[in-house]
This record gives sequence, structure tokens and C-alpha cells, in this order.
Amino acid sequence: MQQVKFSDLGLIDYKQAWDYQETLFAKVVDTKVNNRTLPADSQLTTPSYLLFCEHPHVYTLGNSGKQEHLLVNEQQLKEKNATYYKINRGGDITYHGPGQIVGYPILDLDNFFTDIHKYLRFLEEMVIRTLAEYGIESGRSSGETGVWLDAGDPIKARKICALGVRASRWVTMHGFALNVNADLNYFENIVPCGIVDKAVTSMDKELGYKLDQNEVKGKLKKHFADLFECEFI
Repeated sequence: MQQVKFSDLGLIDYKQAWDYQETLFAKVVDTKVNNRTLPADSQLTTPSYLLFCEHPHVYTLGNSGKQEHLLVNEQQLKEKNATYYKINRGGDITYHGPGQIVGYPILDLDNFFTDIHKYLRFLEEMVIRTLAEYGIESGRSSGETGVWLDAGDPIKARKICALGVRASRWVTMHGFALNVNADLNYFENIVPCGIVDKAVTSMDKELGYKLDQNEVKGKLKKHFADLFECEFI
């Protein structure tokens, strides 16, 4: 069974967390590259990580995103105590903020399976199973990543979890953002994930009460471990 090093970084500046991800990502890639020069019995096991955190209000734009999907200017960002970064993950623009659980798996998929689509589906499934424990029925939307409610109804469809990842040499970074007790008003300042005709939602909005985020994190970890057949250290 693969071992994954888990860390909860708490509320952390987006750039600080991004830099930390890059450091861990580089460590895994460097280990893989160095192993190529070593005999099989001397090669090191590449480490795997799962980071949980929350961020102060921030908007991030992925490689395939459009700048015009940010609907506020620099001064308005300051007024909203929000920051903005163009980053090296897939996907368009999204929002992170307090009340949202952000997860960053940094995995060497050579230790699990070399299939990015399967990896994304597993992250979605982890969230779908977690939501089901709270009586929230969710699923996938055809042609779109993330986790949705009423995905088949164009009027009711709303996104509760966004995904955006980067992978190089089968090593992953970035990840998912689940709206638990998030302030959804901040999504009004963007075209979320570049999708103009569907809304966003959160667990507390759907259930009508605030949730214990540590409890939700525990359920996410359990389903992650089950799906990826790993244990946390």
C-alpha cells in the first residue's frame, strides 16, 4: 500500500502554498530523474503528498483561461481584499477563499496508475462520496470537470467543487476546491471556470447550516485513501 504524507496547512497565502507545492513537486521529479541513473535495488521510492488548506480571497487563472473572465479591475480587487494570480494548472478562472477546502495532491502516478483522466475521476469520486454522507446527491457534468448538483438540468445545474491540475513526468500538483462554508458572492466577480450559464453552490447553502470543516476533511481523506489504495503518514 502506498504511503502519502498528509499536511493541513490551515489558512495560508495562495502564493506561499503554491511555492510549497512547487518545492515538493520538484523533490518528487528530481527523485524520479535520479533513479534513472541507479540500479533497481538502489532506487529511492518517490514520496507522495496530500495538502489541505484554505486561502484568503484569491482568484487564479489557469493555462487555458481568459483574462476577461476576471470581471473586476486591480482597484476593485483591493477593495474586496482579494488577490489574483495566473498559474500553471489546467482550466480557466476560479476563486478560493475562507470556508473552502482546497486539496493539493502531489503524487507520482507511476506508483498508482498512469492515467490522468482516471486521476481526475478519482478526485471527483472522492468528493461525490463525501457529499453523499451529508445527503447531498452530486455527480459529473458531461464534458466538464468538477462535481455538480443537478448536472442534467440546465436551469438548476450548479457546481460545488472545481478541479484544476498540472502533471509532468506523471507527477501531479494543484487539485480541487470544495465549497463548504464559502462566501459565494465572490464568484460574482468572475466567469467561474469559463462557464457562463451555470451557477455555483456550497455545502452550507444546500444544507442550510454551517458545517464542521475538520469533519468534512476527515471524510475526504477516508475516501481518498480508499480510492487511491493508500495510507496517510
